[in-house]
Amino acid sequence: MSQQDRLVIFDTTMRDGEQSPGASMTKDEKIRIGKALEKMRVDVIEAGFAAASPGDFEAIQAVAANVRESTICSLARAVDRDLEHAAAALKQAERARIHTFIATSPIHMQYKLRMEPDQVIEQAVYAVKKARGFVEDVEFSCEDAGRSEDDFLCRIIEAAINAGASTINIPDTVGYAIPEEFGYKIKTLLERIPNSDKAIFSVHCHNDLGLAVANSLAAVANGARQVECTINGLGERAGNASLEELVMATRTRHDLFNIETGIDTTHIVPTSRLVSSITGFPVQPNKAIVGANAFAHESGIHQDGVLKHRETYEIMKAEDVGWGANKMVMGKHSGRAAFRSRLEELGVTFDTDAALNEAFARFKDLADKKHEIFDEDLQALVSEAKAAAVEDRYKLVSLESHSATGETPVSEVVVSRNGEEFKNKSDGSGPVDASFKAIEAVAQSGANLLLYSVNAITEGTDSQGEVTVRLEKGGRIVNGNGADTDIVIASAKAYIHALNLLEGDAERQHPQADGV
Repeated sequence: MSQQDRLVIFDTTMRDGEQSPGASMTKDEKIRIGKALEKMRVDVIEAGFAAASPGDFEAIQAVAANVRESTICSLARAVDRDLEHAAAALKQAERARIHTFIATSPIHMQYKLRMEPDQVIEQAVYAVKKARGFVEDVEFSCEDAGRSEDDFLCRIIEAAINAGASTINIPDTVGYAIPEEFGYKIKTLLERIPNSDKAIFSVHCHNDLGLAVANSLAAVANGARQVECTINGLGERAGNASLEELVMATRTRHDLFNIETGIDTTHIVPTSRLVSSITGFPVQPNKAIVGANAFAHESGIHQDGVLKHRETYEIMKAEDVGWGANKMVMGKHSGRAAFRSRLEELGVTFDTDAALNEAFARFKDLADKKHEIFDEDLQALVSEAKAAAVEDRYKLVSLESHSATGETPVSEVVVSRNGEEFKNKSDGSGPVDASFKAIEAVAQSGANLLLYSVNAITEGTDSQGEVTVRLEKGGRIVNGNGADTDIVIASAKAYIHALNLLEGDAERQHPQADGV
């Protein structure tokens, strides 16, 4: 397949997606997402920003060591420290890419960089050449290209290609572009830059006006051959272009785009659910492709049409994107070997037998409460087991809750703090509110509750409820997750998880302060 017939899918869920407030991922969680993306056959996985923190550096290293089929990428500003960190983090990658960038819009150059245009070009060329000294695959991004002048973009891109960049990214950093305008910009750059045929042109669109996918598709229609996107459209502010929407749009409208991706679309829904579970960001029911209602028909006319001929109202097959893939995998009689085998199929491994045994014990407890256990249940169980394996300050020992019509709900909790147990009893407007107040009376964190969200992991009244609790303290935002067939217990677990995250000291430099 020629370069013009192939669309490269560049996933930045673990870098730009992680910049959603509270969406930080641990090293183990990034490995799980990386393996899911590898199984989906994503071309390039941007695993993080190596210079942002030691934690990000280690996570990129781990993904590079565990994911072998996809190219692993690290973001880096056009400075020595960032480039050196990126190269070191990517040493174990089978295929490595350094993604370096510098701002190119007049407002960014003047007020943020405080550099003259010629200095910016000089710095870009220096960064690309230095990156090429580490890896063969170098991507160069013009930050805020959507608001950059075409003449200057032509100059800096031509210089970057001559310096060795094989991919040129044109990001709409602030989500300002309109499809017709953005498509024309890509076409103009491809036509005006003398050496444009020596690089793949890419786009990275933000969704501030709800146009990230539309802008990306307009760019593809005008010659872009890489799109940067995230699972579920996760990302800074209003998010990024959604991988699932871009892939299925180009596949469904092949008559217009006449290009192919290498994506195995049957893994889209399972990967969407994994990312949602790990980040605590639920997918709204009406979300295209992966939302619960994406293939649901309530209108009688629609139902009648679909029954007679599916294509009357469905432009895609649900099974093509992975719906129906959540088959029951195990039950209470399943053994440890079957449990390990199924988790390995899901891309989950444990470092020690003790960690596996802990997860298996949780599985058995769940099997006693829930007759049918699905892949989504296993993913939630693994998240909980791996979180519990970390030495946390707070642990939920027990919870007793009482709620009755006409009476004030009361919860009594026993919480372990640094190994010492504390009991507290509180009332509230509901059992969850009472439980949170009881836990907070022990923790005395002073954190503000920003979000409380409950979602059923699977169907049925015996489904596990997955709870997300978002806490804020001193400008730091974290998402705590908890799952249980009892919603009140799941809520308490999520609150405890969020408290432990607040106690963590893994402060990160915020990449989007200087990012695409």
